Amino acid sequence: MTTSTTSTATAGTPEIETRFAAARQVADAVLFEGYVLYPYRASAAKNRLRWQFGVLVPPAWGADCGEHAFQRTECLMEPRRGAALLVELRFLHAQRRVVQRARPEGGYETVPELELADRVLTPWDEGVEERVQLCVPIAELAGEGRAFPFTRPVHEETEAVYDEAGQLVGRLLRRREELHGVVRLTAAELPGPYAVQRLTAVVENTADWQPRQPDSDREAALPRSLVSAHLMLGLSAGSFLSMADPPEWAKAAAAACENLHTWPVLAGADGRPDVVLSAPIILEDHPAIAPESPGALYDALEIDEILALRTAALTDQEKREARGTDARAAAVIDLADSMPPEVLERLHGAVRSLRELTEPAAGPDADLMSPEQPWWDPAGDSAFDPARDRVVVDGRSVGAGSRVRLWPGARRTDAQDLFLHGRSALVEAVLHDVDGGVHLAVTVEGDPGADIRREQGRFLYFQPDEVTPLEDE
Repeated sequence: MTTSTTSTATAGTPEIETRFAAARQVADAVLFEGYVLYPYRASAAKNRLRWQFGVLVPPAWGADCGEHAFQRTECLMEPRRGAALLVELRFLHAQRRVVQRARPEGGYETVPELELADRVLTPWDEGVEERVQLCVPIAELAGEGRAFPFTRPVHEETEAVYDEAGQLVGRLLRRREELHGVVRLTAAELPGPYAVQRLTAVVENTADWQPRQPDSDREAALPRSLVSAHLMLGLSAGSFLSMADPPEWAKAAAAACENLHTWPVLAGADGRPDVVLSAPIILEDHPAIAPESPGALYDALEIDEILALRTAALTDQEKREARGTDARAAAVIDLADSMPPEVLERLHGAVRSLRELTEPAAGPDADLMSPEQPWWDPAGDSAFDPARDRVVVDGRSVGAGSRVRLWPGARRTDAQDLFLHGRSALVEAVLHDVDGGVHLAVTVEGDPGADIRREQGRFLYFQPDEVTPLEDE
């Protein structure tokens, strides 16, 4: 069972619901990303370590565990006179579920599972959605700004469990621990001719919970954590600037903004810049859910088509276990079982735009546009030879057989490149692209799979400014 609870630290307004409506679909995906993973059973190994994004743990536990008690968002905005800042903090509150079987002589006993005809109930941490909504005049955020504490009390509930004949066979005990947090908001005008301000929004877990044991594990901290925490920020009048692609005059100010454990992007309706979604995962400006998506599958590491097919192929027993894990997992099973072929077919791929050619190509390159004549044939271009070409790096000639040190550049987006920082590599070829760029195909020294990569022609690629020649060259 996953419920939705809306709470306000100060009175929210209907404008909050309207302003954030467009961003809410993506925000929901952020909130529940990784909530339960294929094969959607609590017993699956990858469902035993829960919630990897945006977990704000109690300060006393987070200090030594590598996780954080706060997240900090900074972005640039151009509010109009008299504008108000609309804020919605959203997170999941872990709700621990215990399964008990009814004894024939009366009372209950805690059990690892309870089998029913259509599901198998097991212990599980459910996620209860929480919201903190604020509406604050921008003028009140100057100087030290304002702080908005919030609390969620201890909550316990009991749900009776009946079998298909209507007989009481057990019960579910649910408990949520007390939560304490604060949202801190400040706004500062930046110097210069533009009426731009830097908005700082900090979300912090302020729980004073102390672990009973020095080595208390993550499971003890999660019920007292803000899970999948993220912010939606809106302006009643005015606009935000893109942090990913700011205008030229604002690039220095955008680069000076400090965002910790979160990533702010524009998310207003119809491309408008009046809403920012600050999420614990990297998104692009104006993110959107693909229209072909059949529903929430919670496992963005998988392709929807493959995930739907795999889920539909689970055994009946596996589906019973998934349905008993969580109401959201049960909905995924039902979705996969009931998906019409035409919906599944749409998941195979989509063309977002087409450009029609209404006139034949003209000019000196017309022949290159014909199907019989490719516009560039690398095999027929004798000007380049990857095995013999050389490129000058730091005043030294580098080519196939050269040894280099790898320094992946800041433009890299693959986190695995960080593990290659400072590693030595052997250059296998020097390649030129059609735009005049030069790339070095390399194999990493000490890689046990280097011979296989070389045989298959599967190399890693770096640009000349990402390597330095080794001294023995």
